Amino acid sequence: MALAVQASLLDLADDVRLGALGGRVRRTLLAHGAWVDHRPGWVEGSDSVLDTLVRDIPWRSERRRMYDRVVDVPRLISWYDDARDLPVPVLVDARAALSAYYAPELGEPFVSAGCCFYRDGRDSVAWHGDTIGRGATDDTMVAIVSFGSPRTLALRPRGGGPSLTFPLGHGDLLVMGGSCQRTWEHAVPKTSRAVGPRVSIQLRPAGVA
Repeated sequence: MALAVQASLLDLADDVRLGALGGRVRRTLLAHGAWVDHRPGWVEGSDSVLDTLVRDIPWRSERRRMYDRVVDVPRLISWYDDARDLPVPVLVDARAALSAYYAPELGEPFVSAGCCFYRDGRDSVAWHGDTIGRGATDDTMVAIVSFGSPRTLALRPRGGGPSLTFPLGHGDLLVMGGSCQRTWEHAVPKTSRAVGPRVSIQLRPAGVA
C-alpha cells in the first residue's frame, strides 16, 4: 500500500528513538479528577515507522450494528494482548518507558496495544470512553502514540461542558488518566480536509479495553 504522508518539518531525526519524558510532558487537569498529558514529537524519526505499521500489523475491518442496520466501522483495527509482539521495536521501548514513568501513579505496567488505522479524513471514531473492564469503575490510564498525518483528538465531559482538542500525529504522545475514561469522552472526528493516513497505538494496563 503506497502512503502519501506530509512529513513533519520538526521531525528531522535520522533514526527512530524516543525523546525524554521528564520535564517535557505537559499535564492538563480536567474536571471530576481526570487529566491529560501531552508530549508532542515523543517518537523522533517517527515518519519512517508508519510504513512498517501499515505493512506488518494484521489490520482487519469490522462491521457493527447501529440502530436498525449494520455498518462498516470507519477505520481498520488490530489488537495485541502483549505489546511486546508489536512489529516496531520502538513501541516495545515506548511501553517500557511509559510503564517506568507512570509507575508512581499507575502502579502497574502498560500491557496491551490497540491499533487503529485512519486511512483518510473519512475514517473516524465516535465519542466514547474506554469503559470495558476496569476502566468503567477504576481510575486508569490509556497512552496513545500517533504516527502519520495529524488528526484531531477531541475530549468532552460526559453530560456536557467545555471541550478541548489535541492534534495528534508525527510521534506525538497523549495519556488520558485519572477518571478520564469514566467522566470524559473522546473522539477522532471525520474531516473534509485532505489528510494523509494516521496510525494510533493505544497502550493500556491489563483489564482495560
